[in-house]
Parts: sequence; structure tokens; C-alpha cells
Amino acid sequence: MSMIKNKFLFFILLPYIIYGQDKNALTKKIKMDNIEIANFGAGCFWCVEAVFLQANGVEKVESGYMGGQTKNPTYKEVCTGNSGHAEIIQVSYDSKKISFEQLLEIFWQTHDPTTLNRQGNDSGTQYRSVVFYTNETQKQLAESYKKKLDASGAFSKPIVTEISQASVFYKAEDYHQNYYNLNGSQPYCYFVIKPKVEKFKKVFGDKLKK
Repeated sequence: MSMIKNKFLFFILLPYIIYGQDKNALTKKIKMDNIEIANFGAGCFWCVEAVFLQANGVEKVESGYMGGQTKNPTYKEVCTGNSGHAEIIQVSYDSKKISFEQLLEIFWQTHDPTTLNRQGNDSGTQYRSVVFYTNETQKQLAESYKKKLDASGAFSKPIVTEISQASVFYKAEDYHQNYYNLNGSQPYCYFVIKPKVEKFKKVFGDKLKK
């Protein structure tokens, strides 16, 4: 008798179970449809990653290499400056929460885009300022924003940021991922990265993750 009762309850509840699963799947699909990719290079990727991880709407940030001729480059190879790659971050963001234009704003206000192949004491082509666009819309927005910044006189020197089409993204070694959060007490993190993160929090308080 109890088995019959259990079967009866199962078939009564089945539509609700299916509906709940379908609803969750639909919600997940909608969220995935909103996710877009942006690629930025602005010096050491440890610094850039730490900044963008704070932004509301940013779902994931991965450090890696792009823009060179060496296949499957290692950090050691990129550091020589001979691979042609830049240290970059690949940002997966929810376009319903943060726009590409807003990401560009964060990008240009949290590094010096007027120093060619250099950020602070980090020098070499691997540290160049660069936007690797993934589509024509990103290209037009980046070029327009750069032009307006130059015309506004926001910087005392011309902006040298490279704007190029995205190529293969090579994810950096595991120990580079989430570097600041895992190594915050190290001198480079404390004296170089922390001030950048604090500046971002001060300037972009309305864009911080809750």
C-alpha cells in the first residue's frame, strides 16, 4: 500500500520537478547568453586581474598571453620579450550588468596608456597597453574612446594603446591565476598592486561587487 502511495505522490510531483529543472536550465541559459569576452593588456597581468576582479558584472578573469607568434608560450618565454605576446587578462562579463564601454573606462583609468611598452618599473613589449577586440563593435568603441581621451587632454602625452584583433588566447600557468588574492602579503603585491586596487575602489565605487 505504501509503495502505491509513494508512486502516486511521485507522479503528482513530477510536473513540478520537471518545471523546476527546466526553469533552472532556462535561467542558466539566459545568463550564459549574456556573457561576453574582453581582452586587455595594461602591464603585469597580476595587477590588471586584481583590478577587474573587483568590478560588478565581471564573472571571471583569467591571466594569459596574446598577440605574439610563439605557440603555447611559457611565462619565461614571454618575459624575454621575444615571443611577441603581451601579458593580458581575458574578462568574462555579464553584459546586462556592465558594458564594454564601462570596462574600457576602467581599463584606461587604472594604468598609464601613454608609456610605450612600460608600466612603472615593468618594461618590455610584453607589458604594452593593448585592447584585443573580439568583434567590430568592440573595435569601434575602443578606437572612439581612445580618440576622445586624446582630444580631451586627460593625459599630458598621447595615448599609445594598441588596438588589435584578438588572436589565440594562451592561459598562463596556474600560479599566475588570482595572484593578488593568494599572495597579497608579498612585496610586489603590497607596494604595486594594492595601490591600484585601492585607486579602483575609490574612483569606481559605484561599480564594485557587493
